[in-house]
Amino acid sequence: MISLSLLKERLLDSGCSLVVYSPMTSQVSTYHSRGIADLYELYTSCPEILQGASIADKVVGKGAAALMILGGVRVVYAQVVSQSAKKLLQEAGVEISFDTVADYIINRQATGMCPVEKLCSQAITAEECLPLIQNFITQSSC
Repeated sequence: MISLSLLKERLLDSGCSLVVYSPMTSQVSTYHSRGIADLYELYTSCPEILQGASIADKVVGKGAAALMILGGVRVVYAQVVSQSAKKLLQEAGVEISFDTVADYIINRQATGMCPVEKLCSQAITAEECLPLIQNFITQSSC
C-alpha cells in the first residue's frame, strides 16, 4: 500500500495532473491530460485500476468526483476541490483531503464555470452525472 502523502508528493513534483495507486495492479501511474479526460478513459477502458484506488489530483470538480465514485476510488487528495465535488465524495464515503475548496471549478479561460462542472451542477448523484459527462466527451472528440 502506498501512502497518500507519497502520491501527493509525486503529483507536486512530476508536473502531471493525476496520480493513481491501484491496489489491483500494485502500481502507481501518472497522467497528464487536462480536465477529466484521463479519469474518463480509466473509467471506461480500465475500470479495475480505479477499484479501491488512491488518487492525487490537481483539480477535482463534480464530474471528476462522479467518475471517481463510480470507479470505486477509496481515497482522494485534491489541490483544489469544488464544494459540490467535496460533498458528493463525502456522501459516497470516499475519504477526501485537499488544500483549497472553491465554490466551483473555473474554465480554462478563467471567464466562468468549468463546462463539466456546469453540466453536472443540477445532478444529485454520481450516476446522474455519468450520461452528462459521456455526452460532453463525445461532443468534444468530434
